[in-house]
Amino acid sequence: MSINIDQTFSGRKVFSRLLIISFITLASACATVDFEAEKTPSYALPGTQDTFLGQAATQRETRPKNQSGFALIPDSINALAIRLLLAAKAERSLDVQYYMIKNDIIGRLFFATLVQAADRGVRVRLLIDDITTGGMDKGLTAVADHPNIELRLFNPFASRGLRAFDAWDLQRLNRRMHNKSFTADGQFTIIGGRNISAEYFAYNNDYNFADLDTLAVGPIVSDTAAMFDSYWNHRKAIPFKQLSKQKPDDGARLKKLRAALLENLEAIKKTPYASAVSASFEEYLERKVDYTWAPYQLVYDSPDKVIASKAEAADKITDSLLHTVLGAEKSLLVISPYFVPLKSGIAGISELQDSGVQIDILTNSLASGDHILVHSGYAPSRKPLLEHGVRFFEIREDLAISGTSRAKTDKANSSLHTKAFIVDKRYLFMGSFNWDPRSAYLNTELGVIIDSEYLAAKSSKAIYKAIPRDTYEVYLNQNKQLRWRTHDENGVEIVFDKEPHTSYWKRLRANLGRLLPIKSQL
Repeated sequence: MSINIDQTFSGRKVFSRLLIISFITLASACATVDFEAEKTPSYALPGTQDTFLGQAATQRETRPKNQSGFALIPDSINALAIRLLLAAKAERSLDVQYYMIKNDIIGRLFFATLVQAADRGVRVRLLIDDITTGGMDKGLTAVADHPNIELRLFNPFASRGLRAFDAWDLQRLNRRMHNKSFTADGQFTIIGGRNISAEYFAYNNDYNFADLDTLAVGPIVSDTAAMFDSYWNHRKAIPFKQLSKQKPDDGARLKKLRAALLENLEAIKKTPYASAVSASFEEYLERKVDYTWAPYQLVYDSPDKVIASKAEAADKITDSLLHTVLGAEKSLLVISPYFVPLKSGIAGISELQDSGVQIDILTNSLASGDHILVHSGYAPSRKPLLEHGVRFFEIREDLAISGTSRAKTDKANSSLHTKAFIVDKRYLFMGSFNWDPRSAYLNTELGVIIDSEYLAAKSSKAIYKAIPRDTYEVYLNQNKQLRWRTHDENGVEIVFDKEPHTSYWKRLRANLGRLLPIKSQL
């Protein structure tokens, strides 16, 4: 299903690749972003009990000191419903930070909820990485026209039309803000792996992502607010109005946007998906949420990481993650859609495995992954790590994703997007960090390490229960050759001697990708 609102969110059409290449030669004449332009700093509003969400959070205040409450959200329908509820019930502020908000039916629904909140007088601060906003400037201009919405783009492109003009600035543009957070009234926050588009919320008929967020309450909310402020007021966060080429108008753009978003809402209301989301919305509205209270550490990169000259000295999420991982004594379960260890990473993982820690890796198969080149970077790590005893489980393309059956999209292919790890069935990390060079060295990331045996053990148990049916276990046969095994619905073992359910051409492309010197960029 698609709604044609090109007048509001228009996609930039490119006539030919040759034309783009010829334009690149004009790069020396391209515009630049004025990162030193004056902008007004702003900060998170303090939480207050005099709101619906404040009262709801207060009822959760019976907790040990310095702990926060966590409710994991693996279900895709619930993940959307709780965001819609927080936006609908916010009375003072929404601080929203995402790597991607796509111009699709879910992205437009999300924008509609923000506009509706702003209409009620809620202050909305919206921070989006600029890598995926190409062609959306008309719609974003209309959003930014709202007096209660301030939109900033992180590390933006200078060319708001044909982005090939910015090819000369690749070193800067290669570093992106990958964080995802959603904080309402200073009382509740959502952090995790989901961006905003149909495939993250079980509404894509071609493929959907298995992903994980947490709804959190307690001190972590103010910690997340401080993180958001550090990005919002950073020199790389540019007010959209400073970038926009659109002329001021008398409100016509915002009026047109409202009409387009309303049309989008009406289209969703006619689907089974709307009923499923509405049911989840009502459950959350009745406060049917079980929180696990636990010590935690909010971990994130300094926004300075996107500045090449400051990246080395910037505070990094990897410092905290490595400390937790290297403290493992018995087990480490890694869940990452993109697992691309460099030689040093392979050596470190092998050493940890040899020390007596059982390491299991859950990642995408070639069939389920959404980036062939990532698989090209990952595949060479399997054999050396398997030889040390590391176990690999690759997600099947028909993985059952929670929420898709209610959304009537369970026939679509599946892909892993969860970014998490579990240490000694005690520490659970979840967030935006992938086990790849891009997360480690180029992009900024956000996550939380939760010290909870209950959540860690519960999550671990659910994963291992699903492994026989939902993954291909990769192993070496007696001749040291890679093999993949899984089980059918009757528990019968099936063994593959090639990457399961892939064509010759897809395997060839993945193998050829290994020849490219781009592993550090994956």
